[in-house]
Formats: sequence, structure tokens, C-alpha cells
Amino acid sequence: MNPPKRKVTVLKQICNLIPRNLVQKLAKEHGVEKRSRTFSPWSHVVSLFFAQVSHALSLNDVCDALSNHAGALIDIRGAVPPKRNTLSHANRTRNADMAEALFWRVLGHLQFLTPKFGVGHGYAGIPRRFKRLISAVDSSTIQLFANCMTWAKHRRRKAAAKMHLRLDLQTFLPRFVVLKSAKGHDSTEAATLCGDLNDGEIVVFDKAYIKFKFLYDLTTRGVFWVSRAKDNMLYETVGQHSVPKGKILRDERIRLTGTKPSKEYLKELRLVEAEIEVNGKTVAMIFITNNFEWAPGSIAELYKARWAIELFFKQIKQNLQLADFLGYNENAVRWQIWTAMTVYILLRYIGHVGEWTHSSFNRLFTVLRGVMWSYIDMWELLKSYGTASVVAAKFKLSDFVNLKVSTYSSVFSLDLLFLRYLL
Repeated sequence: MNPPKRKVTVLKQICNLIPRNLVQKLAKEHGVEKRSRTFSPWSHVVSLFFAQVSHALSLNDVCDALSNHAGALIDIRGAVPPKRNTLSHANRTRNADMAEALFWRVLGHLQFLTPKFGVGHGYAGIPRRFKRLISAVDSSTIQLFANCMTWAKHRRRKAAAKMHLRLDLQTFLPRFVVLKSAKGHDSTEAATLCGDLNDGEIVVFDKAYIKFKFLYDLTTRGVFWVSRAKDNMLYETVGQHSVPKGKILRDERIRLTGTKPSKEYLKELRLVEAEIEVNGKTVAMIFITNNFEWAPGSIAELYKARWAIELFFKQIKQNLQLADFLGYNENAVRWQIWTAMTVYILLRYIGHVGEWTHSSFNRLFTVLRGVMWSYIDMWELLKSYGTASVVAAKFKLSDFVNLKVSTYSSVFSLDLLFLRYLL
């Protein structure tokens, strides 16, 4: 059967997940309310939400589309469509710390409403025997325009912002985010990203974050870590930890010998060399860790699970609007990136509560984007999407009997049937 009709649009159903007075409260805290007259902070947030969901390419794109749907827009708690200069000025002058605070408040609110939000939807590659909290740390570069964004220049002809992220691998949700210019090395943000890790937790990162003073601090706090060894790391072998077998080539206890590293890290480390399959080829990789209890194969598997954070960056970059920016200054870029992150967790929550059975976040995003201004029940749409009962309810059995498709085109044909069903 068709999803039931609603008196509100799908876009309003998404925005209603944000507590009613939260945006107004944050606007007062960050001084944004004083800078707003006819264009309220709530209208600003809704406009940027729409820009993300619709993949708007420019300020005119956002403003014209919202103006055409002004009647439906005002039903979203009185939001109004902005003028081009008004939206540009708001992005440029209103404190982007408000957008950052909104992201964390919304994430906390959703986890309070549904404590199991994200549980069971983490990265499938995590070794099941690990029950402790596992985090992955990495960064991703967001390309900008060098001729317009001098604040973000990090090369002669390039400008970029960088997102440093700590991701919870069990829930696939962010735990800590730092947005800065791409200037500087990743290791400078390592201590900030891992500052609130607790005793017994596990963190995995690549060799770009290796700073032995930082690693020693993690060890003294009882945090277990796994990383790859740098090619130029100086060390001496203290003894063999376990007998190598299978794909494990070495499992040794080592001590750093470099002048500075030996003073910064005062304890022994464990070095594991293992054969890992990368793009169909077997290569030898060297890992280091401060844990002397895990099996050497588990250390390799933990590092392999770090790939989850690459998938996270791929999801937000391919689906959200992080390629075309609505403003050129640092504040406008921060508004857009933090809004994109907020939209991401809202859609993840919708998929969780709506019992979205498809593994692809991309499909969830495109389904909701296609019905953004429709007056239908969003939750029922997600539950019924792609199921045989929905398609069969719309078409006769003879339609399927007469449908002659090859094995390779069957999925495409079913998608066409569902598209007809929506129309």
C-alpha cells in the first residue's frame, strides 16, 4: 500500500527531530540572536539543512528554491526563505561555533531519545572478541578555492580545510571533531582528539599521528593503541614476544633508540610484522602497539578496522554538499561543514528508527531527497521501500509474469517499478 499522507512535509519531519527551543538557546549563547532581525537563526539553520539535502550549488539555488516553497517552509516553525545577500551575510558574520554546538547537542539528544542509536550499525570488520570501546582517528582534506580562501592556503595554488575526526567503530558515529585549515601536520591534533579517552579503551590511527610523547601519555593513562611503524623509526629488539607462524612474520618487544624518541617514550613497545592483503596483493606491514596480551593476528585485524573511518569520510563527501560552498570565508565554510555533519546524524537516526534494512547510506539519502517536499509519512516510506509486498500491492501478478528481464537488469527493473509506484 502507499505510505499514508501527512499534513507536513518530509523536510519538516526531519527538522522536527531538533528540540524546539534548542536553536534559539544556542543563538543566545553565541551572540547570534543579536545579529538577526527578519532572518532568524532557525530560518538560517533550516536554509542550510535544505542546501545539504537538496545538494544546492549556490546561494541563488538555495534562495530561489525556498522562495518557491515558502508556504511549506513557513510551516516548519515559522521559517522564512532568505534573500541571497541576507543568507550570504549570515554565513559570513554569525558565529559558526553555534553550528558546532548544534551538532553535538543534536547528537546527544538523539542518543538520549534512543540509547541504542548506532549500536549494531558499526563497522563490520571489527574483531568480535573485542568488547571495549574502539575508536579510529584520521583526517580528511576538503578542497577549497585558493584564489578566494586565503585563510586556508596550505600550498602555492591550493587551499583546503581539514577535518580531524575520532570515530566510534561500534556505532559508526563521531566522538570528536576538529575543523581547521589544512596547514600543519596531523600529529599536532593527536592529543586534542584523544584527550578524553579512558582507561581500557582502544584507539587506532595511521603513522601520521605518531608522536612518541603523545603515545607515552596514552600508555600512562591506560589507553591501548595500535598504529603502523614509521619507516625511519630507530629501535632495538629486546626479545621475541611470541613464535611467528602463518602470516605473522615477527612478534617482538622493542625499545626506541632515537635521541628524542627514547626520552619521550620510556617503556618497551611491541612490534608485529604481518602479511596483509591490499588490493588483491599480499604486502608486509609493520605495526606497533603498547599491548602485550593480544594475539598478533588481532593487532593486524584492529589496524585493518581503521578502514571504517575512510568509509565514513566517503559517505559524507559523496552524499552531502562539501564540494560547492555557499561562502568563501572561514566562518561560512565552518557553518556549511558543521551543518553537513548535523544532517548526516539526523539521516542516520532516521534510518535507525525507521528500520532501514538497506546497507547503503547513499540510497537512504536519495530516497529522502526525492520526497523532501512531499506530504507523506517518512517512517512508513522507509519501512516499505524496496519490499516485495509494496510493489505487488501496486501491480498485478501478470505484470511480473510478462516482465522479461535478464539477470543483470533485474535490480534496475525493480527500481523502475518502485519509481512508478512513487509517482
